[in-house]
Amino acid sequence: MSAIFFPRMRSLFSIALVLLVVLMITVEASMKKKEKGKEPKADAECSEWQYGKCVPNSGDCGAGIREATCNEQTKKTKCKVPCNWKKDFGADCKYKFGRWAECDTTTGTRSRSGTLKKALFNAECQTTIKVSKPCTPKTPKPKGGEKKKGKGKEN
Repeated sequence: MSAIFFPRMRSLFSIALVLLVVLMITVEASMKKKEKGKEPKADAECSEWQYGKCVPNSGDCGAGIREATCNEQTKKTKCKVPCNWKKDFGADCKYKFGRWAECDTTTGTRSRSGTLKKALFNAECQTTIKVSKPCTPKTPKPKGGEKKKGKGKEN
């Protein structure tokens, strides 16, 4: 019986040993991966980061990079400029706006004012701003009963 028992024990022991080595290698690899992803905690030393504007990677909108400086440290962070954002005051200044004024017939524009609600990334923002846009002529839409003249057969 001992002649059959010991070879089985040796094979079980060698399988267990191989599994243990594989487990140790994967644990060590995952620990190295976690350490590699960590950056030095330089942010803890700086309390007053100064952020620049978000600069799109291409064109005037979309994904981009924002540079920040503190003392002699510089870091770059990802940011995004919305493509419908063509305002002079930038995407980092958030305002609360009132209603649009009536159309000024001399200039053909209507305007509204806004007060600063929030300045993101320590942006320098005006406390109040005034924006304007062209007036849109109101044209009445045809009602369901009326038929449009155009292509088609006439009687």
